[in-house]
Amino acid sequence: MASKRLIPLLDRVLVQRAEALTKTKGGIVLPEKAQSKVLEGTIVAVGPGARNSQTGQHVPLAVTVGEKVLLPEYGGTKVDLGDTKEYHLFREADILAKIE
Repeated sequence: MASKRLIPLLDRVLVQRAEALTKTKGGIVLPEKAQSKVLEGTIVAVGPGARNSQTGQHVPLAVTVGEKVLLPEYGGTKVDLGDTKEYHLFREADILAKIE
């Protein structure tokens, strides 16, 4: 649904961050300060790619919709799409790795 409302430009990628764990396996509820920042996300939408300066053609991205990726701790632009999920826009170069 989010990918229909927001289409990234050039080499930008829309990522839905994974939810932080609020409860341990043993059932203990963690306060917000004890929760670590989630560095994983799922790609929701991708742009067409950056343009090659010599030919003007789009360079395809190395990531596709639905892949899980490792994100940097800081960076990206938070985007509010009206639902409860947390979305961020990243450049493809800012994404650290794919998770299989």
